[in-house]
This record gives sequence, C-alpha cells and structure tokens, in this order.
Amino acid sequence: MTHASRLLFAASALAFASLPAASQAAPAQAPRAMTATGVVEGAVLATGVASYKGIPYAAPPVGDLRWQAPQPAQAWRGVRPATQFGPRPMQLPLFADMVFRSDTGSEDCLYLNVWTPVKPARVKGAKLPVLVYFYGGGFAAGDSSEPRYDGAAMAARGIVTVTVNYRLNVFGFLAHPELSAESPHKASGNYGLMDQAAALQWVNRNIAAFGGDPARVTIAGESAGSFSVSAQMISPLAKGLIAGAIGESGSLLGLHAPQTLADAERSGAAFAAKIGAADLAALRALPAQQLLDAIPATRTGFFVIEDGYVLPRSPEILYAAGQQARVPLLAGWNSHEGSFKQVLGQDEPTVENFTASLQKLYGDQADTARLAYLGAGASTDEVTTAATNLASDRFISYGTWRWLDSHARNSGKPVYRYYYARARPGDTGAAHSAEIEYALGNLDGNKTYAWTPEDRALSKQMQGYFANFIKTGNPNGRSLPKWPQALPGAGSPVMLLDVEPRAIAAPDDARFEFQDAVAGRVR
Repeated sequence: MTHASRLLFAASALAFASLPAASQAAPAQAPRAMTATGVVEGAVLATGVASYKGIPYAAPPVGDLRWQAPQPAQAWRGVRPATQFGPRPMQLPLFADMVFRSDTGSEDCLYLNVWTPVKPARVKGAKLPVLVYFYGGGFAAGDSSEPRYDGAAMAARGIVTVTVNYRLNVFGFLAHPELSAESPHKASGNYGLMDQAAALQWVNRNIAAFGGDPARVTIAGESAGSFSVSAQMISPLAKGLIAGAIGESGSLLGLHAPQTLADAERSGAAFAAKIGAADLAALRALPAQQLLDAIPATRTGFFVIEDGYVLPRSPEILYAAGQQARVPLLAGWNSHEGSFKQVLGQDEPTVENFTASLQKLYGDQADTARLAYLGAGASTDEVTTAATNLASDRFISYGTWRWLDSHARNSGKPVYRYYYARARPGDTGAAHSAEIEYALGNLDGNKTYAWTPEDRALSKQMQGYFANFIKTGNPNGRSLPKWPQALPGAGSPVMLLDVEPRAIAAPDDARFEFQDAVAGRVR
C-alpha cells in the first residue's frame, strides 16, 4: 500500500469510527457510502436506485481560492446527509429552459451527485460502468440539479451515473495577467475545466464505494458540456481517467476555437478596469454578486482558453497528432441547432435573399456556399432548410463533425455519429438541447410537453444505445437497429435518430467540405 493510499484508508477509518453506535445501525432504506473524505448517506428511490446528492468533491472556491485550481475537499466526521443538491454555480438567468432543483446559487458550488443501483452498490467488489455528465449552458449557466440530467434512469440500467457542478462565466473562465503570474503553470482561466478534471479524479478515487468501476468511466455532455468532453480528452489533467466519450452538439474543433491566453488576459484586464478593480486583490475582494452583475455591462464573454496547461496546444493540433484520449467516441447534433432567421434576419426565405446573405458572410466564396447548401433548390422550404443548416453549422454542427472526423482519422478507436431529427411535441424541428431528455430517459422531468408514445419509444431506444455504448464502447445491442461505425471523410454512415431510427448515408458532406475550405483546413 502506498503512503497516499494509507492516508486515505486512515481518513476513511477515522470517519467511520467516529459514527455513534446508534447511527451505525442505519435503516436499510438509507444507503451509505464511504468516500475518502467521509461517509455520505443518501436515499433510496422507488425505482430501486440509490441517490447521493450534494457531495463536495473540492473545497469551496471562495476568498483566496477564487480563481485558483480546485483544492481538496475537507474531511468530515460522522455521517454527511446527501439528500439535497448542493448550491448551483453563480449565474445570470440566461436560458428559459433551465429548471433548477438546487435551493440557491453560490460561489461555493463544487458538488456532484451520484445515482447507483441499490443492490450492486452494496455488493462488495461490484464494478459497474460509470457515466459522468457535464451540463450545457454556454459556460455561462447550468446546474447538475436540472431534471433533464437526472441520473436515476441510467442507474436503473446498471450504470453508476454522476452529474457535476463546475464554475461558470467570470468565476470559471477569467484570465488575468496577475492570475497567470501567481500560477505555478503561468496560466489562468479554465477554472471550470479544472473543476471537471478534479471531479474525474474524485470519481477515480471514490466511485468504487458506489459500486462503480474507475476503469470504465465514460464522460458525456451537451453543448458546453460537449465542448467540455472534447477538452477533457486532450487535457493532461484528465489523462488516464476516461474510457469513453459522448458528445451531444459541440466541440472545441471548428468555428469556436479556444481563446489564446494573451487575448484572454487582455480581456480579463479590461473587465477588471471597467468595474474599477485596480488589481487582483481588489477583484478578489469584490462580492460575488457584484462580479456577476457586472458581466452584462462589460459585454465580456468568458470562454475556454488555450492556456498551455489545461489545454497545452490548440485542439486541432492535439487531435490531428492523435494526442487525445484514444477511446470510443459517440457524438452528433440536432437538425435545428440554429434558426434560418440567424442567416436571413427578417428577410423572406427566397433564393435572392439567401444569396445576398451568403455574399455578406462569404464574399467571393458565396457561389460555392450556395452550391454546398442550396444546390439547385429554389422553393421557400428549400431555402428555409438551407439557411437553417447554415446557421446550425456555423453554431455547432460543423465543429461536432470536425471532432468526429479528426478522432476517426487519428485515434484508431471506433466512432459513432448520429443526426437527431425528432421534434418535441409542438416544435417545428429538433432544436438545440432537445435530445437530452430522450437520451437520459427523463421525459417525465419536462412538464412543458405532452409526450407521445412515439416520443417514449424513441427515448427507450436512445437510452439503449447510450447505455450499450457506456457499457461496451459500442451502441449496438439486441432489438436495436444496427448503428454502423462512422468513417473519416465523405460517405460516412450516420445514425438517424427519429421515430424510426436507421442508418443513412451522410447528407451533409458538401457543407462540411465547404466549411473546411473556408477555414483553410486540410484533413
């Protein structure tokens, strides 16, 4: 046993020994798990799943720890209740579809939640596959308590499921020259990504206590969560902690590359100056709410940074060199990630108006763009579809495809690509984030829609695909339509996820070849 292992064992033994005699005889319906920092007591759900909520995986990033790498959580004595979600990260009310079950927002937000089957979790040596899910929200909003991310349905399929809070906006991604100077790595920003990596390290050390196998951890996420998956796959902080990856709409490859550290530092210094903070000490002294409220006035967007530490080089370079985690990848996007109005504005969907928009966007390449997106089409529906596809690609679809294609070329591991096209009841298309409840089995957590039997059937199939992939690295299984592996370049098969899932030939190669050409990228 190593010195570190002896320390963890001693801390765990101390925590257990401190339990009162009466509390050690806890009723069967109150499951417990012993983590490296103490004992947590969760709750048993009617579905036969044990849930543990609000477990601290790092110290509160407050005071002098604001804009620092996450530090180890403090050990506790006795039994820590784990039946309430921890505070959500500080954020502005940006997205109407976000519903939180956490009580409040706070800088003290580094908590995670675990759902696990009751019986396997209590069997010594149980080794179930693990899913760690990162929420979306543009790195500006989101919370692991959202009903659409609930882990009970996946746990009922034999998967230990974890959702993670990470710092957002100015708290999670502020870079500043003084922060870089005080860092041993001479880097700043990316604190939200550091949080995610710290959570993965926590999972590696502790998930066996919940029946999970630390060697079988699949990371997943949607939107910013999917960007995060693409980042963790190339971050040294997560090296060796990932066995599989799922990305739903988004990656750091494509049109939304990380900022350079120099640009991010300049932006951070400008933010500080605009809110009247003369130096880092003044920034750290400001109340958290004042910092949050200053974001709209400064019009500063906080995003992932190529900092030389969390992200050593650009994602494009690292993936092209095969330096990412070489694990199976399942990823895709939705049919209506964007709106045609993002291209046409208030103009009618005519060929003339679409051509004019392309001229503004692409100049002398407008004709090539029109061929890639519209071809010989001329009807209103064809123009609307073309403009929707262009908006979706510029937002998130092209970057997701770029990630899949690069990983397929350079990892030597299986890649599975999907195209999600099921509109929620009453919607006109499969909008950004629409697939989450289907994939994770949480339709009933969204009370906005009157779900149909077709919706429930698709959800069951999607859960099956995702669960199979988490367990084996392959989405295929009994009673599911065959999902072929994706191939690099043109002609790759795609799994169409709709009322009747089926494999189809990729319908969008010309669009992505055009975007590659615009970006000057060589495959």
